[in-house]
Amino acid sequence: MSGTPATLLLTGLAPLMARYDGFILDLWGVLHDGERPYPGVVDCLDRLTAAGKRLCLLSNAPRRIDAVAGILSAMGITHHHYHHLMTSGEATFEALAHRPDPWHARLGRRCLHLGPEHDRLLFHGLPDLVLVTDPDAATFVVNTGPSTYDETPADYGPVLDACARRRLPMVCANPDLEVMVGPRRVLCAGTLARRYEDLGGSVRYHGKPHAEVYRRCLTLLGISNRRRILGIGDSLHTDIAGAAAAGIDSALVTGGILCQRLGGRWGLPPDRDRLADLLGAGGPCPTAVLPSLIW
Repeated sequence: MSGTPATLLLTGLAPLMARYDGFILDLWGVLHDGERPYPGVVDCLDRLTAAGKRLCLLSNAPRRIDAVAGILSAMGITHHHYHHLMTSGEATFEALAHRPDPWHARLGRRCLHLGPEHDRLLFHGLPDLVLVTDPDAATFVVNTGPSTYDETPADYGPVLDACARRRLPMVCANPDLEVMVGPRRVLCAGTLARRYEDLGGSVRYHGKPHAEVYRRCLTLLGISNRRRILGIGDSLHTDIAGAAAAGIDSALVTGGILCQRLGGRWGLPPDRDRLADLLGAGGPCPTAVLPSLIW
């Protein structure tokens, strides 16, 4: 591909095994589609663990680790298939609990939650936090994303405007802009956060591609040589950029959020010209590209 000579085009993960001892794996778009694992994923995880590789799953889900582990287990991806799990929701909870810097310390205790009701499990274990429903009563906002799959940023215009007028800081618990749920493209909290920044709002993100969540994963893996770690994901904005910032190699899975854009069908190679245009548009390039996470 023109402009991307260092990127390997592969059909599966096996050719990369000798290079890496540890893997940081995205969930949505790589392991599963929001409803079930992709074909071949469980077999690939089994082969990786059998080869002695260390696996850390890293999700931008605005939920805590135990909740995501339960969802994965219900899909058939159990703790036997990986070693560690980290989420943007867990990182958000820790930041709200420990207030690690002046920005978080100034948030106060009255929180306006933007997101579905089930995401309120994120706040369990924070007894000093008071959830409010009116921006005028809040000292800050936690954004976990739209409440339903059909909502758009326009649906949140009035509440975002009200929060911006009060200059409420926003904590974004999922930097993803969108995700695939089965065949549907669904907006995520990152899209609302960007709209809020356009209004002049102050936003702090937890999760990929930001450095702190990668530091947590690297500590969990316990592999000192970062050149022996590969990050795998389906988003250039979060997975590939995050891996590059963390100083590790990356592999782009094209069967997730980029599948239609790259002119392919799930499991089939992307259109080479479209892929070259995408990777040549600037920003970090992956070390390798593969259609799906198969061996």
